Amino acid sequence: MGTLNTEPNLPSPDDFYEQLIGAHRDLSDEESALVNAKLVLLLANHVGDPEVLAQALAAAREGVGPQR
Repeated sequence: MGTLNTEPNLPSPDDFYEQLIGAHRDLSDEESALVNAKLVLLLANHVGDPEVLAQALAAAREGVGPQR
């Protein structure tokens, strides 16, 4: 199984950020949350490795809300 890569890995992070912001432009909060949820599920499907996905979930949750 794999390991989550947390090192910079985008060839053009500013371009991706602009695309991400553009995908949310003119959306309501609810629509924006739906886009985020769909993006997470699409990328999780692309990654496909349950161990890497578990590491990503833990890293995303770190420092947010009550800890389990």
